[in-house]
Amino acid sequence: MTKLKSSYDCVIVGGGHNGLVTAAYLAKAGKSVCVLERRHLIGGCSVSEELWPGYQVSTAAYVISLFLPEIINDLKLKENGLKILPRSPSSFTPMKDGRHLLLGPDAQSNHQQISKFSSKDAESFPKYEKLLEKVAGLLEPTLSQTAPDILPVSKGLRKIGLMKKLRDMKKAWKMQSALKSLGDALPEAMELLTGAARPILDRWFETDVLKATLATDAVIGAFSSISAPGTAYVLLHHVMGEAGGARGVWGYVQGGMGGLSQSLARVCENLGVDILTEAEVEEIVVDGQQARGVRLADGTSIDAKAVASNADAHVTFEKLVAAEHLPEEFARAISRIDYSSASAKINVALSEPPEFTCLPSQGVGSHHRATIHIGETMEVVENGFDDAKYGNPSRTPILEITLPTSVDNTIAPDGKHIMSMFVQYAPYQLGGGKNWDDIKEGFADRCIEVLAEYAPNVPNAIEHRQVLSPLDLERVYGLTGGNIMQGAMNFNQLFLMRPIPGWADHRSPIGGLYLCGAASHPGGGVMGACGKNAAAEILRDF
Repeated sequence: MTKLKSSYDCVIVGGGHNGLVTAAYLAKAGKSVCVLERRHLIGGCSVSEELWPGYQVSTAAYVISLFLPEIINDLKLKENGLKILPRSPSSFTPMKDGRHLLLGPDAQSNHQQISKFSSKDAESFPKYEKLLEKVAGLLEPTLSQTAPDILPVSKGLRKIGLMKKLRDMKKAWKMQSALKSLGDALPEAMELLTGAARPILDRWFETDVLKATLATDAVIGAFSSISAPGTAYVLLHHVMGEAGGARGVWGYVQGGMGGLSQSLARVCENLGVDILTEAEVEEIVVDGQQARGVRLADGTSIDAKAVASNADAHVTFEKLVAAEHLPEEFARAISRIDYSSASAKINVALSEPPEFTCLPSQGVGSHHRATIHIGETMEVVENGFDDAKYGNPSRTPILEITLPTSVDNTIAPDGKHIMSMFVQYAPYQLGGGKNWDDIKEGFADRCIEVLAEYAPNVPNAIEHRQVLSPLDLERVYGLTGGNIMQGAMNFNQLFLMRPIPGWADHRSPIGGLYLCGAASHPGGGVMGACGKNAAAEILRDF
């Protein structure tokens, strides 16, 4: 057991991947750091858990691409055990009529696949990808730096000093210059950043299954229709990030997503960071508008010059900080943050891989390496949300399925497989007096039924199953409302408005108290940027 000191330069609340990144950068700069994790294992949502003997399951997060390569290099994560396994193809969408769509990084293969449905779409697809890559290329630098506070917020919310104003204006100037480089593509780019996915996809393509495959990516993790403004931004994510080995290639972490967290923890410990699990923080101690440390649920007090919270803004400012320490205007803005969620996670142990009737294979085929999309039409995706907005789980749920054992033989017994099912739409707020604890197994049964329409062998191949409802995601991982992004990724909660306007630089009205998790810019996803950027601001203040 780690023996804690009585005081540190910085205490990190929560041992998720962002918290560990923050800890590592602070320790690398010579600061004394302690990480406190409520659960029995570190990693937050990036964990591997032995749910059943011999199975190392990525119970929450399941693929990686957005994680910043500079963090991997700065912290020497590969030398400390991190191994990312690229996968190709990237997506597989089976169809009930016996056809399928298989997409990946190979342009010639994509052209051939899409041509089965539309020669026009086959010609349009690389142009669409090129636009996304161009916009994503401009956005990526903003991920690895603190967002500027350039909105004219009232002095009652925050007073910003001259030096920070100058730094933020410089960032804004660079952003404007980047947007200027888009030229005639600027209107399309702005639509991608703020608009709805459906009209964009309808304009680019005529093939329903192609549009549905792309549209699924736009709503995963969101309580939104594909026709809702803001969903187009998520389309950019499938061409962002290079952690999978190349731009837009998503990969698996060998040993499950916990392999990332274990690598980070190893780096932290080598740098002298103290990490304690089963250490629930009950209060962030504030004295004279300055964070002074934390008090644990068991009564232990730890002093610190700074506290960085990897929890979301609701937990940090409405549970861990006493209300009298927060300005009224700030507290009201925090209370308005949207945590709407409609996601569930089902983890399954299989005796054999899914056998798709549209693409039979002996054992594991190349399509098993891809993300498998169950939801072949735009109407299925749209109708799924129609159920959810009335507080009902989708009668025809949209499934995003991965089979990590298709490329990683270290996480399951020989011949066995792990299947991860990320499900839309499963609304956190249920109607009709229903409770997730009562209905989650029945909803999981329905998800398996939908998959069995494409892969009939699955029900009989299931040996174990774990069902995580939105309520479970909140209880187990501390995700308010079950929102996997620590706050909806709507346009009004992104970039310089995350978590709220005027406080996008990880700081808070309480001196020495910072946000370092996905509640801060640039938001959700396993990217590490929130933690890296927070560390930079904490060190600036030191």
